[in-house]
Amino acid sequence: MNFQQLRSVREACRRGYNLTEVANVLFTSQPGVSRQIRELEDELGVDIFERNGKRLTGLTDPGKDMLVIIERLLLEAENLRQAGQEYADQRAGTLTIATTHTQARYVLPKVVQTFRAAFPEVRIALQQSSPEHIAEWVLSGKADIGIATEGLSQFDDLVSFPCYTWQHAVVVPEGHPLLALSSVSLQDLGAWPLITYDVGFTGRGHIDAAFREAGMSTDIVLTAMDSDVIQQYVSLGLGVGIVASMAIEESRHHGLHAIAADHLFAPNVTRLAVRRGSYLRSYTRDFILQFAPTLTLGEIQDAMNNGG
Repeated sequence: MNFQQLRSVREACRRGYNLTEVANVLFTSQPGVSRQIRELEDELGVDIFERNGKRLTGLTDPGKDMLVIIERLLLEAENLRQAGQEYADQRAGTLTIATTHTQARYVLPKVVQTFRAAFPEVRIALQQSSPEHIAEWVLSGKADIGIATEGLSQFDDLVSFPCYTWQHAVVVPEGHPLLALSSVSLQDLGAWPLITYDVGFTGRGHIDAAFREAGMSTDIVLTAMDSDVIQQYVSLGLGVGIVASMAIEESRHHGLHAIAADHLFAPNVTRLAVRRGSYLRSYTRDFILQFAPTLTLGEIQDAMNNGG
């Protein structure tokens, strides 16, 4: 039994039993992957995969139980490697952070700047995508940390921490009728074409929930992942924007005005997630504490140890 056999099994499951993709990921050949899997099955005395001819089609019942153990063994192997690097050089390495555009653009710069001053030998790799992909990257080990507002708390194999609360705001061009109102209601807002985030991004769920609970339909004419893109189209007069309040920069989008929407939409909580059971290097823990200063090291350790 060896780690290459275990990786072949894990990647076969992750890649939908497509051994060509598995071979590409593991930098080997398709026959080599098939051989690794078959040798492990022979050693264990059971079939891990169901087959249609030579093609893998799914996991057998024993295979489902074994996959859990294989995932745990490979995670512990990675933890061992991380621990070795930690004690060989505590202040050097790579911290990979998967996050959304809004977090990377408006929240992370100051944290990264402070972190780099404390750990100048640590390279930071930022990966931007949807919350779903962020979770997948952390679960697969492609990212050490995931940061997003939606989705991260839904995965049992992730430990997520609440970091900070924020609100949405409405943005309109200069002279827009909504600016003349002392307080904007959902009915006032819903009378206009809207531009906001894609479903699953940056608190979009709370926007939809507010209109749904009010029994209102909306005319969302354009959606985007990027707050800057939303504001650009608002400035062109295509609709009223709903964006994260921290994404509003008057100097960047001349002629746009912000209207508070705290009373319209529920507050949003940005969360930071790591893979359950993973070994956190000292600089990773330090980054978490800098991004979420209300947390303590003890709370982080307790959550990691107790599955919080």
